[in-house]
Amino acid sequence: MVKVSVVTATLNEAENVPELIMRLRASLRSAEHEVIVSDGGSTDGTPEVARRLADRVITIPRGSQSACLLEGVRAARGDIVVTIDADLENPPELVRTLAASLDLMRCDVVVASRRRLPRPAEVLASLTLGRLLGVSDLFSNFRAFRRGLLKDYGLRLGETFGCELLVAMKLRGAKVCEVTYEPPPRRAKPRVGGALRANARALLAWSKCMTYYLLARALGLR
Repeated sequence: MVKVSVVTATLNEAENVPELIMRLRASLRSAEHEVIVSDGGSTDGTPEVARRLADRVITIPRGSQSACLLEGVRAARGDIVVTIDADLENPPELVRTLAASLDLMRCDVVVASRRRLPRPAEVLASLTLGRLLGVSDLFSNFRAFRRGLLKDYGLRLGETFGCELLVAMKLRGAKVCEVTYEPPPRRAKPRVGGALRANARALLAWSKCMTYYLLARALGLR
């Protein structure tokens, strides 16, 4: 019986997938687990590489990261689901700790948060909605939760996997906990234009999530 399902969303990650899966297997070597790769339309052969190493590969042409994660979670068979980015900025060695923390910390969801947030928009999110939710890295997709949580709390997997799902879990009474980690050095320094776009995306995501939270509270949604 599968105990832990690890889900990662990929887009042109053929170079990183072998190392990611190798490190995941090492971290979970004594636990029954599966690795699910959900690909959003890579053109570098990522699905082919993943099929040699992962337990299952899902392909979603032109799929967003959220859509890929959602499909991966739907396909998961483990009691515990861990989602992780494929670019190796989330340390795979922390997966076992995340999964174990659900019991050790008596939580429904455990979010792995970076100790240093590189973008001003992420800091803003941390200081506002992050404080309300008890999570400093609001947009972290590196998290663990019990698969039954979605059913127990009446949650539906909609169009977004990130912040809105975390808000929905919190508003329905789920206990959200956090572990922190030191992010590895970035492999390449982002260009100015790329950094600005990343900040803009984070700011938009924060505003949408904040609006969702305030409306849900005002309307008494659970």
